[in-house]
Amino acid sequence: MLEHLLLNYEETAAIILFGIGFTTLLFQRNLFRKLIGMNIMDTGTFLFLASMGYIDGRKAPILTDGIADAGYYINPVPAGLVLTGIVVSVSVTAIMLALTVRLYKRYHTLNLDDIYVISKHLTEHR
Repeated sequence: MLEHLLLNYEETAAIILFGIGFTTLLFQRNLFRKLIGMNIMDTGTFLFLASMGYIDGRKAPILTDGIADAGYYINPVPAGLVLTGIVVSVSVTAIMLALTVRLYKRYHTLNLDDIYVISKHLTEHR
């Protein structure tokens, strides 16, 4: 089992990163830490997709030697998915940071439990 994990170290690292990010997202109450956990999860996913798209001994799908056989090249779809995912991840991170700043300006805390209590208190007194 350990040999299999060591042979597939990219996938193992991707799963570990995803697990770290998921547990951070799940158990942290601070919004900024949750955002960091989400980005760690994204990184694990991108690493996994990139490692699945790479095949040892094959080259990037750029026709320079005149070889048109598909078996000579790696699959470009996972790389495209990773690039698209990175763009989406950066956009979501920017929006979440903007919302986190607005929440902090309003409630003066980033703790989700405190924000919930304060918002409930404010809505009861309206």
